[in-house]
Amino acid sequence: MHADVLVLFCAWFLGACDSSSLHRGQMLQTYSQVRSRRDTTRTDGGAHKSGSPILKRSPDITKSTVTKSEQVLRIEEHDFTMRPGFGGPAIPVGVDVQVESLDTISEVDMDFTMTLYLRHYWKDERLSFPSTTNQSMTFDGRLVKKIWVPDMFFVHSKRSFIHDTTTDNVMLRVYPDGKVLYSVRVTVTAMCNMDLSHFPLDTQTCSLEIESYAYTDDDLMLYWKKGNDSLKTDDKISLSQFLIQKFHTTTKLAFYSSTGWYNRLYINFTLRRHIFFFLLQTYFPATLMVMLSWVSFWIDRRAVPARVPLGITTVLTMSTIITGVNASMPRVSYIKAVDIYLWVSFVFVFLSVLEYAAVNYLSTLQERKERQLREQLPCTCGLPHPGQPIMSSTYSEMDAMTTGHYGVPEPNVEKRERILVQLTMDGERSARTRAGAGGNGGDRGYGSIWIDTHAIDKYSRVVFPLAYTIFNIIYWSIYS
Repeated sequence: MHADVLVLFCAWFLGACDSSSLHRGQMLQTYSQVRSRRDTTRTDGGAHKSGSPILKRSPDITKSTVTKSEQVLRIEEHDFTMRPGFGGPAIPVGVDVQVESLDTISEVDMDFTMTLYLRHYWKDERLSFPSTTNQSMTFDGRLVKKIWVPDMFFVHSKRSFIHDTTTDNVMLRVYPDGKVLYSVRVTVTAMCNMDLSHFPLDTQTCSLEIESYAYTDDDLMLYWKKGNDSLKTDDKISLSQFLIQKFHTTTKLAFYSSTGWYNRLYINFTLRRHIFFFLLQTYFPATLMVMLSWVSFWIDRRAVPARVPLGITTVLTMSTIITGVNASMPRVSYIKAVDIYLWVSFVFVFLSVLEYAAVNYLSTLQERKERQLREQLPCTCGLPHPGQPIMSSTYSEMDAMTTGHYGVPEPNVEKRERILVQLTMDGERSARTRAGAGGNGGDRGYGSIWIDTHAIDKYSRVVFPLAYTIFNIIYWSIYS
């Protein structure tokens, strides 16, 4: 009995399974027929609306297989440690430059700093690749380390670097035929030999020199790609102290005894210095100090406390100006134009001090002799000797008026003292003359020891300004 029940259960289970399979097959067949009809309808509708952008699907590029640039350029198949065309003629490398800024010019260090875009052009058959559109491929600095690039360096450079913000400022562009454009953004500080003999009225010419470090002219031929048009400058380039007059390019050969001949490219630029700053800071102050020293010629020669400090002040001020100018200049072994002007001005100031020293010495010497004569003078009751002039002709009324009364006695008393001195001297001279001539000679004329020291000041008022004016005319005509 148990066997009969088991057989009935198996028959029922098998029948249920067959029914389920048949139902599932019908459902799958129905879904396939519906989708087939839908695709047919869409295809037919697309035939009528073939230009519709909504129904037309574009391929998903992000899911396509990407080929590496190294595989496209076949970098692994070549040895890029060797130059293109190794063993053959020299590879031509064209260069052009875009000057971004000219930052600083230093006379002390004899150098300049420049930021520029340096571009190289050459052809490397090993980098050619098939292309139907003839479009180039552009890469950053990571691929540059895997291929050959020209080994350029700046001759006579002190410091240089490639900008790296935010990444290395390097660009590599490869064309299907193998032509390559390599561009870098560089800041370089290079030496500039300046001739400062005309400073600050000078014009300087500086050069930035570009050369291959390893390859001689047998392997690499450097040239300006577009001649003088290969050098471009930014119109906004300006310097506070210089006027940029001209940029131009040249090409020369450089010889090294150990390695041979190399092509060298020159970026030459001419700078003319602005003079206005130095006029305000150097020339005008020096000229004013010289003119200030002339004021002492109008001060009474007996006013020692007024004239001496004035002369010392002008001398010290000129020394300070000379020291300040030389502190910002290199220690060259030749005389600069500004040195000539400052030292000549210093000499004029110093001579004005010496002029007063001479006037004061002669005045003191004269007063001492007058004092000695007064001590030897007999009493003449203030009467002049007959036939003799009352006053020395060398001391005029104008002198008495312009001298003033600074620390001197009253005019009448001073005049009487001069008369006494003159009478005494005339008497002594007449006696010596008669004794020497044996009684036959007469009076040889009037003589006086009086020296008009005030006349030195009067002549200095004219001579000093006239001489300084002539110096300025000669100076500016030569150096301007």
